[in-house]
Amino acid sequence: MKYGRSVLFMALAAAAGAAQAGGVGVRIGTTGLGGDIGWDIAPTLGGRVGLSAGSYSTDVKTDDVSYDAKLKLGNLNAFLDWSPLGPFRISAGLIANNNKVDVNGQSNSIPGLSYSGTIKPEHKVAPYLGIGYGNVWTKGVNFYFDLGVMFQGTPKADLSVNCGSQTGTPACNSAQLLAADEEQKLQDKVKNYKYFPVANIGITIGF
Repeated sequence: MKYGRSVLFMALAAAAGAAQAGGVGVRIGTTGLGGDIGWDIAPTLGGRVGLSAGSYSTDVKTDDVSYDAKLKLGNLNAFLDWSPLGPFRISAGLIANNNKVDVNGQSNSIPGLSYSGTIKPEHKVAPYLGIGYGNVWTKGVNFYFDLGVMFQGTPKADLSVNCGSQTGTPACNSAQLLAADEEQKLQDKVKNYKYFPVANIGITIGF
């Protein structure tokens, strides 16, 4: 996968050197707030690289633990955009992601017992496929959007136990032994997110 990522970025960089038109875009959506630099490669084909980041807070519950969860987004994308029907296009490429969810939870059955950890996607470099409208390199001020899927793999949870006032007690020792089971319960809650939905909209300036 690392080799494939390097080849794609090198190909896009080489194409950028031969580009006849280019542009920049700013966008917001499920991958956070970000921007793109794009250029044309052929009459219906272009390249695009971009960065995005953001955060989002929510709650997650298992049978025994209630978690405060904070999603932290960080993505570097490299796409090829094919536009066979005017501004409508098909986009494909790779997204190098540093996405993760920080979780902190309190046991519902044992006072003073808490869990903390992270949930991360299986693939640090994920394939992307989607459709969209508008190209970053189109001359003038325009809007563009993307609808697609990042195939990031099944999220993996990593938890640690904080016993607090319960340290050294049988309840704490039991919780330590059952930490792997709690990790699995948490992973079961987020297993459907192996396909991360990408929906972004923004404004471009082409020249």
